[in-house]
Amino acid sequence: MHIAFLADPLSSFKTYKDSTFAMMREAASRGHVLYAFEQRDMRVVAGRVLADVQTITLTGDADDWYRISATETRDLASFDAVIMRKDPPFDSEYLYATHLLEHAERNGARVFNKPRALRDYNEKLAILRFAQFTTPTLVTSQSDAIRTFLAEHHDVILKPLDGMGGAGIFRLREDDPNIGAILETQTLNGAVTVMVQRYLPAIVDGDKRVLVIAGKPVDWCLARIPKQGETRGNLAAGGTGVARPLSARDREIAETLGPQLVADGLLLVGLDVIGENLTEVNVTSPTCFQEITAQSGINVAGLFVDALEQAVGQR
Repeated sequence: MHIAFLADPLSSFKTYKDSTFAMMREAASRGHVLYAFEQRDMRVVAGRVLADVQTITLTGDADDWYRISATETRDLASFDAVIMRKDPPFDSEYLYATHLLEHAERNGARVFNKPRALRDYNEKLAILRFAQFTTPTLVTSQSDAIRTFLAEHHDVILKPLDGMGGAGIFRLREDDPNIGAILETQTLNGAVTVMVQRYLPAIVDGDKRVLVIAGKPVDWCLARIPKQGETRGNLAAGGTGVARPLSARDREIAETLGPQLVADGLLLVGLDVIGENLTEVNVTSPTCFQEITAQSGINVAGLFVDALEQAVGQR
């Protein structure tokens, strides 16, 4: 297959933990041809979505890890698969990219995850589709509504709807002297919508990343355990990743959501589960491939490329 990865600059990859790199390495090991490009490299000409792409080969070196063997302009429909792996934030440029990718689909491109699904599944708000698995949740821009929710639940987590890696997440208790300032800052005085959820004490045992590939859960998850004095388990916030077999509840959540995720065009999803509760549905660029593989022996990238090959009919 000829596989084009829409991603952040290759020079920014941390290959020891990057899941996109793991995908590339697995695909290359099977003889697939790899290409890379960025959002800014796309354009529409005469109704076709073109991109300036780089043909890349992997060197096996941890630092100087790739070589560019050619650069050319190609129609996205000419690839067997286009893998959207641009990291959030989901800003206006990301939104425009999904529109261009969706137009490329109309011309015959095969894009994973589907652009429409990337738009429809806000990684925070998507849990509202699966309320049977969630903790009490409020979505609002109104400070008074947040104060009422806090008074009811006493201890809550407040998070922006467009963040990643734990950025902008606050834990609020009723006796916090900074509640007003935090609410003003996070909602921009009522102009920005946020999500508020009842605090889950089970976070001390880890914020579990459960990967779902082609509707089926990977048998092990990565529990991201907060560092001392921290509420957030995200690895980017200093959490420690510990791979574990899925619990019965993890599997129940993943297997219940799996068919719907596939039907909506999501080949790869990262579910976040704290204790018994689903907290996020990550669809833009789910990670933790390498950490789970290193600790469990499961070739997660292999499972993903298996699913990709099957999806495009080239196994």
